Amino acid sequence: MKKISLMGATGSIGTQTLEVIREHPEEFKLTAFSAGKNIDEARKMIAEFNPLLVSVQLKEDADKLRNEVSAGVKILSGEEGLVQVACHQDSDILVNAVLGSVGLYPTLQAIEAGKTIAIANKETLVTAGHIVMEAAKEKGVALLPVDSEHSAIFQALQGEKEKNIDKLIITASGGSFRDRSREDLVGVTVKEALNHPNWSMGAKITIDSASMMNKGLEVIEAHWLFDMPYDKIDVLQHRESIIHSMIQFHDTSVMAQLGTPDMRVPIQYALTYPDRLERNEAKRLDLAEIGKLHFEKMDFERFRCLKFAYEAGRTGGSMTTVLNAANEAAVSLFLEEKISFLGIEDLIERALDEHEVIQNPDLETIREIDGQTRSAVSRWI
Repeated sequence: MKKISLMGATGSIGTQTLEVIREHPEEFKLTAFSAGKNIDEARKMIAEFNPLLVSVQLKEDADKLRNEVSAGVKILSGEEGLVQVACHQDSDILVNAVLGSVGLYPTLQAIEAGKTIAIANKETLVTAGHIVMEAAKEKGVALLPVDSEHSAIFQALQGEKEKNIDKLIITASGGSFRDRSREDLVGVTVKEALNHPNWSMGAKITIDSASMMNKGLEVIEAHWLFDMPYDKIDVLQHRESIIHSMIQFHDTSVMAQLGTPDMRVPIQYALTYPDRLERNEAKRLDLAEIGKLHFEKMDFERFRCLKFAYEAGRTGGSMTTVLNAANEAAVSLFLEEKISFLGIEDLIERALDEHEVIQNPDLETIREIDGQTRSAVSRWI
């Protein structure tokens, strides 16, 4: 039985991870989890899974929970609580499903503790990929991708030699506004942006999908996970989200991983790797029923956030930290209806233009730049 620590248990990936655990109670045990501010859900999960450790964001919420649960459940809060969840001595694998760069430091601590990492938190690698990958290499720790696109590449690589790869092809649904021109995006609402055609995801990642920043972050993440130069990473619009990504080899062969749009598949694969478990009640892919698959070349002027991500990745150093921090801050402002949808791009572009790049920043510098960027974006509105 694999014992699991789960950061971000109440988010989209977190709740689907819990579904996988429920489906295979003989295979998985939830040992520790973090729940942010969602105390009601934390109570339910404690009652159902009986974990050893739970972390919440606020100290007052931790005090409240501590008075309600049995003495066998340790309750912590803040960053220290996240670190304790990530590094719990009884856990075999950490699922990093927390939102944003808050997942970086606990993940580094889990690597130091020798835990296998199932990573669903793009921002950890986007913000500090050079530090994370070096630490994982030094400790001999496996980073198993949970994003459907990176899981697809990872699965297609099994049994293959990396030296034979010509390029990685990451597919993109196009998001909520894939059929709209830039002129049509003026004045779009939060509700419209949150209406993703294929996937059920959290608010932040759905907005990132609409702006195509999500795909940009995935490009940077793929660069680090698969040690691939940006010139060998392509993005292809594929509206059905059936082909999750592809690899083209230098003999012109293309290997693709296909499946229904269901995040529980890559989550479960990360938890069971290198084995697989059955999913009896899951919908099987029926290509005859689908009939047709569509592909379109990405327009970098239409999806400017994708362009920003490639540029930041190629520049390297602290530029990707700024990209991520500015995007997180701008998306928050859009969700609060303080800026327009296109205003997200404007704020990111300004943050990138005004930043003086630092190559190979250490963790302290990264955290400082992250905070400064978020503050600057907030000031600019």
